[in-house]
Amino acid sequence: MFDDAGVRGWLHVAELRRPAARITVDADEAVLMGSVYKVPLMVAYCRQVDAGTLDPRHRVTLPPGDRLPGPTGISLLQDEVSMSLRDLVVMMMSVSDNAAADAVLRHVGSRAVEATCRSLGLLRTRIGGGAADTLRRLVAETGAESVDAAMARITDNDRAVPPGVYDPAWATSTTPAEMAHLLRVIWLDEAASPDSCAFMRRTMGLQPWQHRLASGFPYDDVAVYGKTGTFGAMRHEAGVVQLADGRLYTAVVFTQAARADRRLPRADAVVGEAARAAVEHLRGAE
Repeated sequence: MFDDAGVRGWLHVAELRRPAARITVDADEAVLMGSVYKVPLMVAYCRQVDAGTLDPRHRVTLPPGDRLPGPTGISLLQDEVSMSLRDLVVMMMSVSDNAAADAVLRHVGSRAVEATCRSLGLLRTRIGGGAADTLRRLVAETGAESVDAAMARITDNDRAVPPGVYDPAWATSTTPAEMAHLLRVIWLDEAASPDSCAFMRRTMGLQPWQHRLASGFPYDDVAVYGKTGTFGAMRHEAGVVQLADGRLYTAVVFTQAARADRRLPRADAVVGEAARAAVEHLRGAE
């Protein structure tokens, strides 16, 4: 399926309450994670709320000239924005708002996110400075004069991408297996307090995108909770699929396309197709 879609694929799909029942494709290999990093960031935020070191109602003001660029959310607005930390988390998870995520990361702290990952057994997950750090390094790798120019550089099929751009050693990265574990502990109320885990599950259910993981499960009685990630030729999603009978599956699918076009519908759709095939295989093996 990955070959037919023109992508390199990494996959980890497992029954949530029986993680040994799983289908994997290179699931322990480190991969750039794009905006999937917002999931461990959300967990670290919730743990600080639980500890009383962050007030979810604390208001953050974001001036128009000091925001991380991005294709959605606050990044697109021209005027000053003020909202609570809690609402910024909802924005970063629902519409993958880069400016919101950058503000949350500044309050939570990258060291706290890294410590959260280690405490939950995510030993190969690296967050660093989040999207801001990734974009700074991208500009440096490409020698471009701006983020927009750097992104145009790596989505040009007529030019070779600098060899370090997709190296997981220099940017936010993880493995599909570790993201599957993180989703599992969120759903089992083990990542934070039960109230915070319930908040995280609700928030992941707000994502509107239907072109990746959700496209493989187009039924009203199937719920898909997810977080997409996109960086150049890489298209990912990490989420949980809840079937009509209540059975839960963690589904993490990462891909890197052979072509750098901004729009590759088959590369998006194979995320859902591969996850569905794995879920069906697991159900058939019961």
